[in-house]
Amino acid sequence: MSILIENLVKKSNNQYILNHLNLEIQTGKLVTLLGPSGSGKSTLLRIIAGFEEADSGSIWLTGKKTTNLKIQERQIGFVFQDYALFPHLTIFENIAFGMRIRQIDPKIIHFRVQELLQLIELENKSEYYPYQLSGGQKQRIAFVRALAIEPKILLLDEPFGALDRQVRQNLRRWLCHFLNEIQVTTILVTHDQQEAFEISDEIIIFNNGQIQQIGLAQELIDYPYTSFVQSFILP
Repeated sequence: MSILIENLVKKSNNQYILNHLNLEIQTGKLVTLLGPSGSGKSTLLRIIAGFEEADSGSIWLTGKKTTNLKIQERQIGFVFQDYALFPHLTIFENIAFGMRIRQIDPKIIHFRVQELLQLIELENKSEYYPYQLSGGQKQRIAFVRALAIEPKILLLDEPFGALDRQVRQNLRRWLCHFLNEIQVTTILVTHDQQEAFEISDEIIIFNNGQIQQIGLAQELIDYPYTSFVQSFILP
């Protein structure tokens, strides 16, 4: 699913969070929004998902305007930094939750959950609870829970931020391989340059609610468009 954003504006206390933003993301790409905290990255993700509303402007998902689309109609999976797993549900029940809300046949749900658990090599943990898993395991569960509803778009808001360095590195490699297999349009929000450089098809540099530059890692290093990009990107 492609994403088209036209002249998007979001303000808070008369200050721009998103300042007349224009952006196009092609189907199947993994795009990273890279920038300092407070630059508008997460707000953009939440507006695309339908959790927040823009003050003006438009978002189109494969030619369909989102203005009147409910969250569940947008075919979007969302992964948060803090996992957002339900602590009182087993791993199986966490992954199945979105499908049950959509009233999918229980046999299909069971097959789909088992399939996803095998993909992340946690099929022996289906009856565990979140507190019984490591941080890396919980984040893998969060990823496949978002994918269980077979979304057309996957939104990742600082998904590795709560993990230690080695776990982050391992999980990034796993995610890159995983997304290459399933080919879902993905937007990752991060302020970690190494993270963005390692896994992105395209990097979008954000600052003060505006796009500073779009390109590959080496392009951003060699040919920065603005003084901000030059100072923010470390070769």
